Amino acid sequence: MAKLHHLARSLASLVLLGIGTSAARADGNRFDLAGPKVEVRVTRNEKMLPIAFVPNLQAGDKVWLHPDLPETQSVKYLMVVAFLRGTTNPPPDDWFIRIETWNRKVREEGVEVVVPAEAQQALVFLAPVTGGDFTTLRSAVRGRPGVFVRASQDLNEAGFEQARIEKYLASIRQVPPGDAKELLDHSNLLARTLALRPNPECFKRDVDQQYNCLTQSGSQMLLDDGHGQTIAAALTTGPGSDFITAASYTGAAGAGVYSAYVGAIVDLGRILNGLHTAQYQYIPAIAFPQDESLNLRLNTPPSFNNPKSVIVIGLPSIQKAAVPPLRTTDAKHITCLLQPNVAIPVEGAPLVFSTDYAHDLVLHLSSPPKSGPQDLPLRPDAYQGGLVLAKESPRHALPEALPVAGKVSSSAVEPAPTKPAQAPGGPLVGTVRGFWGFDTFEGPTVPLQDVPGAGWKATSGEPLIAGREDHLTLTSSGSACLQTIGFNAAGTEKKLTWKPGDEANAINVTLPLSSTGPGSLQLDVHQYGAPSPVPVDIRTYSEPAKLEGISLHVGDRMATLSGQHLDQVKQMKINDLQFAPSAGYTSDTLALTLPDAASAPNFKVGEKLAAHVALADGRVLDVPVTVAAPRPSITIKSKSTPKDKDAPIKLVNNDDLRVDQPITLVLKSPTPIPRTETIEVGTQDASLSAKLDFASGALVLQDQHTLRVTFDPLKAFGPSIFGPVRLRAVQPGMDPGDWVPLATLVRLPTADALNCPSDAAKPCTLTGSSLFLIDSIAPDEALTSPMTVPEDLSDTTLAVPHPAGGMLYLRLRDDKNAIASLTLPVQPEPTSVRPSPPSRAAKASTTASN
Repeated sequence: MAKLHHLARSLASLVLLGIGTSAARADGNRFDLAGPKVEVRVTRNEKMLPIAFVPNLQAGDKVWLHPDLPETQSVKYLMVVAFLRGTTNPPPDDWFIRIETWNRKVREEGVEVVVPAEAQQALVFLAPVTGGDFTTLRSAVRGRPGVFVRASQDLNEAGFEQARIEKYLASIRQVPPGDAKELLDHSNLLARTLALRPNPECFKRDVDQQYNCLTQSGSQMLLDDGHGQTIAAALTTGPGSDFITAASYTGAAGAGVYSAYVGAIVDLGRILNGLHTAQYQYIPAIAFPQDESLNLRLNTPPSFNNPKSVIVIGLPSIQKAAVPPLRTTDAKHITCLLQPNVAIPVEGAPLVFSTDYAHDLVLHLSSPPKSGPQDLPLRPDAYQGGLVLAKESPRHALPEALPVAGKVSSSAVEPAPTKPAQAPGGPLVGTVRGFWGFDTFEGPTVPLQDVPGAGWKATSGEPLIAGREDHLTLTSSGSACLQTIGFNAAGTEKKLTWKPGDEANAINVTLPLSSTGPGSLQLDVHQYGAPSPVPVDIRTYSEPAKLEGISLHVGDRMATLSGQHLDQVKQMKINDLQFAPSAGYTSDTLALTLPDAASAPNFKVGEKLAAHVALADGRVLDVPVTVAAPRPSITIKSKSTPKDKDAPIKLVNNDDLRVDQPITLVLKSPTPIPRTETIEVGTQDASLSAKLDFASGALVLQDQHTLRVTFDPLKAFGPSIFGPVRLRAVQPGMDPGDWVPLATLVRLPTADALNCPSDAAKPCTLTGSSLFLIDSIAPDEALTSPMTVPEDLSDTTLAVPHPAGGMLYLRLRDDKNAIASLTLPVQPEPTSVRPSPPSRAAKASTTASN
């Protein structure tokens, strides 16, 4: 690497000496001036091809040249064909052929020259006629052969480079302006097949400006791939190692001009600028072959004053053929032969797409088709990113050599037969075959499909969920000929998007199910070559239950399922036991219990089971279960509250407990009770909860299996607590025990006095507080004809019936089944006595005192 950097610095030093000249000629680097035309064709082994089809010359080739100058040409041009054999070995005199373009025979018939043995390069000079012209040209070449060797190589390189750029420009113009997606897609295809990198800044502009940016011919910013710059610029604007890397791909560096990536264009003007005599200066011409015409472009206007301009034209290098390294873009891609426009995506050889060197290509099928030829003609198409099937006339052999005055067309040729691409009976494949100039070559072998796919079905493992975008996998006997997939959603026909799947003959389809509900749907698979679409039935479901786990303990008849959307669970089976959902459902847990008649399960701690959870829509989800140790278990042996014999209101039902009195419980456990255990007390609806522990003194062990609990509802829950409450044992690291019903808590009003009139038909008056807690009141325990208490009562007195036997019965609002007795001594209603008016003496006394 150090040597490379040293070489780069040395090259930079040499090139920097010519920066001034190069900078002055920057505008001349654009080859946009039309030059004269020269017609060329090559004959090898009695076969003839136009120059556009010839990538290389070989010793013994017969090169026919015909200067195509207009009849009105006023300046006589001398054409000199020179063959070179290296930078340090000047060519002999007889390797220079003088051709007088003004000669009538030359104008009509052209001239044929033979490539001599040991020749490596070939140049053509067009020089205005002057004294000693031929001798001057020959002496210049023999005197400095290395300059002309380099010029020959660089002219070829520049021609290949410019051909790729112009192919890109011509192809991108086929995209309708304003279509940003098509522009980007085809630009990517062209960049891949032509090994170019379009200027990314173009795609950052407005849509209407992108097209003009990409098709701006002659702009140095058009293609940002390191091409089109001088050696000086390459060395002075980037690391020297970058130049060495770029140079390694060029013919001058020994990699061959047919490399998949052509190197940077060099400054041809600088190379030849210093080579001139009093008579001549040399200007390069890039050739753009079309059939047998070398269409020349110049970067400097020719001069007919001394020193006159000599146009230097490069012919193909003289070397062995290097066939194009074509490869498939995607080895898994299968090409459908039933498509109207069949394109085989290939890459790796830009010259296949930018020149005519690869010609008369065919796709040789592994087995003869039922109808049609076994060899299908192909045509390189950079716009479509590969080789496309072409419709051409029957093929015939390479044309024989014609008389020198004749013309030759790019007619079809027949590649030499090779071994079959695939044994008959196997999958259909095709091999790319054709000619690279005069030589046959064989390209990549690609898998093919020539019949529509059969057996289409959905194979996705996960259910499709309605109400969101989902994905589906479709498989068949072959998916390459898939055209479109139709889908009817909410009365609207949609075309679905899809891409090839990871498995063979599988595709991944995107389904827009946001506006559909659960149920059956149908997809219509349209294929090339199929007379009608193939229906594929699918089913969508609601958002599925997500099961996170199942808790099952030894000795339990209940299992707890955790997850989401558990309302869809219909039942659960473990072995032959069938659990059904119970009322214990929350947002993330669901209790499932065995039927009362079913036997209790006899599982062991650590036993591994499989639970099959059936959903309401028919899906069955499997969840692994590991049997856990028994949960803490308690039973209530007794419960009591303080006795107040003098209280006027007493609860009749022993299952009801007063809120305003502490509760004492005695609990029993079949297993020893650890001191880390807590007792959780909560309402039936789980809206209120309190935990009692040993540290607070609320729990006291009587023995290992007996626990005394003290609980003050009013202190724990506040004055709004009422209704059923329950309790359970909780131990750290274990699921809580089962809830055990404790009691129904009720709030009692306060009764202070009962006043009754002597007339039994009239109601009594009850005086007290919180009388709104009474729902109704009657003189009998059955509350046969009760008096109803208004819900909006706010007074401290209440009209009640006369007591029977000195007792009334109350139905409480906190528990309509809770009956309380009210015993108060009956007081007579107070009589209102009107006071007497004061006497005169009293009045006088009052006045005097004031």
